[in-house]
Amino acid sequence: MQQPQLDLRVLQYFVAVAEELHFGRAAARLHIAQPSLSVQIRKLEHSLGTPLLIRTSRSVALTGAGDVLLGEAKRLLSAAQRAVSLTREAASGVRGTLIVGFQANAAAELTPRILAAFKNNHPEIHVQMRSFDFADPTAGLADGSADVAFVRPPLPATDWLAMETLFIEPRVLVVASSSRFAGLSEVSVEQVVDEPFVARKAPEKWRDFWLATQARDGQPVRLGTQVATVDECFEAILGERGIAFTQASTQRFYDRPGLSFIPVNDVPPSPLSIAWRTDVNDGLAREFVETARTLASFGGVPNLIDPHMPGTLPSSLQLN
Repeated sequence: MQQPQLDLRVLQYFVAVAEELHFGRAAARLHIAQPSLSVQIRKLEHSLGTPLLIRTSRSVALTGAGDVLLGEAKRLLSAAQRAVSLTREAASGVRGTLIVGFQANAAAELTPRILAAFKNNHPEIHVQMRSFDFADPTAGLADGSADVAFVRPPLPATDWLAMETLFIEPRVLVVASSSRFAGLSEVSVEQVVDEPFVARKAPEKWRDFWLATQARDGQPVRLGTQVATVDECFEAILGERGIAFTQASTQRFYDRPGLSFIPVNDVPPSPLSIAWRTDVNDGLAREFVETARTLASFGGVPNLIDPHMPGTLPSSLQLN
């Protein structure tokens, strides 16, 4: 039986529909007509011999086969993009690319220093910083779209992921300046436990850490809304749809009028780690890790917590 030929363009269409779960939004994202998009997805389903989407008049959902294809399609598209980039770089004299995944403010003030030091040692290597939303706490390592990443534990336990802590910083509470908490010098979880919170659209373990569920004595979280990025989170807070915990360095990189950042006295802090895959023999990634480790040992990030202080971090954060 002849295997169907997969068109990367059609896979890109499918990924857009699978992520949006709405043909209209996917068509707008792709800048194509919605009827044309529907036809392409139908053709893809026909060529594969299985439904990929469950369509009703009100919703679109992935089938089991569609969910599998989504993961594989993302990997194929990432590999294709990488192949194009490497080919172009080879033609221009660049000898390689290192993709560094990150979220929010990456490694705070260390980020430009690490990049500059690595570039100084490897001028022939193009370093590409790639941002990921809350849905992927591994910042691209899980699907191979990043070679190395700045991450914030806790991450899912895997046998392919290694991490090393670069620094640890407090968490703070972010509220609208109109909030009754805005003028406080510090708060506790008990004081805000009944407030609506902005939750991250993320795997449960990571989402729960940022909601401080372990510090709530079993009281359920009251959800105000869910968001995919830091910018969306702050817009929700400004719109008074909830409050949220974040790392202290976020204030220095994302502060804006109408927000207040308040120290929290009873939640574990947030470690920032450098992470890489142990199942890939990538010398450049390991050298980037070593560069980050060396520069972190000299400090340079304000308001850090001593990692050797007893009780600083729970064992669930899996620090290395």
